[in-house]
Amino acid sequence: MKGPFAVHSSANLDRKSRSNAFTLIELLVVIAIVALLAALLLPALAKARGRAQGMACLNNNRQLALAWLLYADDHHGRLAYNLGGNTSRSTVAQRTNVNWVNNIITWELDSDNTNTLTITEASLGAYANRAIIIYRCPSDRVLSPVQRAAGWEARVRSYSMNAMVGNAGELSQAGYNLNNPGYVQFFSLSSIPQPARIFVFVDEHPDSINDGYFINRAYYQEWVDLPASYHNGAATFAFADGHSQLRRWAHPTTKRPAQPDAAGLPFYVPAAEAADFRWVIEHMSVDR
Repeated sequence: MKGPFAVHSSANLDRKSRSNAFTLIELLVVIAIVALLAALLLPALAKARGRAQGMACLNNNRQLALAWLLYADDHHGRLAYNLGGNTSRSTVAQRTNVNWVNNIITWELDSDNTNTLTITEASLGAYANRAIIIYRCPSDRVLSPVQRAAGWEARVRSYSMNAMVGNAGELSQAGYNLNNPGYVQFFSLSSIPQPARIFVFVDEHPDSINDGYFINRAYYQEWVDLPASYHNGAATFAFADGHSQLRRWAHPTTKRPAQPDAAGLPFYVPAAEAADFRWVIEHMSVDR
């Protein structure tokens, strides 16, 4: 009998429920499709995120260069102090707020790693509007095990200044830099002959960075300080004319892992892999 009170047999109900349900094979196919889409999309999302962080890093470098130019304008063209150590990495910058930054970055629990006053009270702090965020690359969250165990999220600085730019204190008392005596030490903005060619700030490798003084010797084919390679094998630079750019490294020796104790500095650069090193040297200074 058919009608509003028709009785459906259990066999009919079972048949209908089975026809409306997914089979095991169909579920496996759906799961496989989802996994495939995830495999295709996740690398693209990671690359997009990496590009965004690279753009933010470029902007940080540009902002630092602007603060550096404002400082020079306010000091009759004289450049900010850039104190540092020697090329054996056995000495580092003296502690003073006269310097553009006043911290030594380490893998230990030293307060300099997180103390923002070492930036805001240093000579460029006021000219950067005391914006701590522009002193650290967003890709740089590298910490040592002891720092992670202490609950840290990141160290306070990722950038350093070209050692041949600014007053280097005792290292440049003679009018040239003792680390590179055959090259010009730029004490004033007007002394830089090609501002668009000489870099001021660099995104430095997390194991290389200590003081804010990025030094390499022009006469020896070895890295003393190493640029970073966070951005798909590239680092950001800011130049004396205020522009910033991304430099992609060509050789594996330049792209050491972003980990504690991974740089192994200083180290010799084979002749066949010297293009990255030579580029940095050529944009460091000019012959005296």
